[in-house]
Amino acid sequence: MTDIGFDKGPARNRRRFPGISSRAYEHPADRSALVALRKLSGFDTVFKALSGLLPERSLRLLFLSDSVRVGETQFPHLHEMLRDACYILDLEQVPLMYVQQDPRPNAMCIGLDEPIIVVTTALVELLDEEEMRAVIGHEVGHALSGHAVYRTVLLFLTNLALKVAWIPLGTVAISAIVTALREWFRKSELSADRAGLLVGQDLNASMRGLMKLAGGNHLHEMNVDAFLAQAEEYEAGGDLRDSVLKILNMLPRTHPFTTVRAAELKKWSQNRDYQRIMDGHYPRREEDKDTSVTDSFRQSASHYADSVRGSKDPLMKLVGDIAGGAGDLGGKLRDRFTGAAGGGGSAGSGRSEGKDAKGSGGATDQG
Repeated sequence: MTDIGFDKGPARNRRRFPGISSRAYEHPADRSALVALRKLSGFDTVFKALSGLLPERSLRLLFLSDSVRVGETQFPHLHEMLRDACYILDLEQVPLMYVQQDPRPNAMCIGLDEPIIVVTTALVELLDEEEMRAVIGHEVGHALSGHAVYRTVLLFLTNLALKVAWIPLGTVAISAIVTALREWFRKSELSADRAGLLVGQDLNASMRGLMKLAGGNHLHEMNVDAFLAQAEEYEAGGDLRDSVLKILNMLPRTHPFTTVRAAELKKWSQNRDYQRIMDGHYPRREEDKDTSVTDSFRQSASHYADSVRGSKDPLMKLVGDIAGGAGDLGGKLRDRFTGAAGGGGSAGSGRSEGKDAKGSGGATDQG
């Protein structure tokens, strides 16, 4: 990392958030996990010991030797965006940033002791300045939250799972940990999207960037409202078979689907919490040590309960019915699984019945 030396403000007039805690923008599930880990006695010691096993030093040497380090003389426009993002989120140490030759648009933030941000050449070529600013803000949000540590561990465990695949019990145990980490990481991506919006302060640019990740550099052929409508159709369409397919499509991914990310970010931008942050009312880092683990888990549980109640997904609606003690459970299960009409609020209700959820496991994700 290099010292930022707050002698220069953002390239254009944006609100700055002195002392902002990452709790201000973190998804409830992400926040509760991070608060618990930060409170866990000996956590730092364990990870420092683990760092000897992780290929972090190798990764740093690899990027140094085979990528382009961003600075005042190399990719200076990205360097300025990075400084701006750190200035706005009040991150005093600017992470090292590299541009890596890769035909897939991607970005990531990794590292145990000091985070490293890596963006691919395809991403740099795909996005305009304001879209790229949101992506860099996204990665700085990862750094501020401490996500880089857990992403590095996830990469290590994923590689380890491949190496011990021949050991039945070993691969099952590691795969269970990897699955749990991926679920947390998908929520951390929603947190980082929010940080990107706080840095760019341009919702349209954030939406454009996500659309380009999904459909390439063809904005003239795309429409934000139609793109967001895809997310609604994805959530509400089909029957229980489609709900199961959605879960299976999601399990191997570290990122939520792009339309879902866009819809979640749009929803948060219209939330009162976002407006309070923009007005200067947000939790400070100096208060992090006093954060209650119990309260964080309670907020996370409340969020999931609200998500189940408000979800249009057939499986989530069934879960809500079960939790609410709905009668004729057998009939509801049959109707939801077959997509049959009637039966007390069947999942079809005139929308996209019988459509299979299309997975995009091969799509490239932005870290």
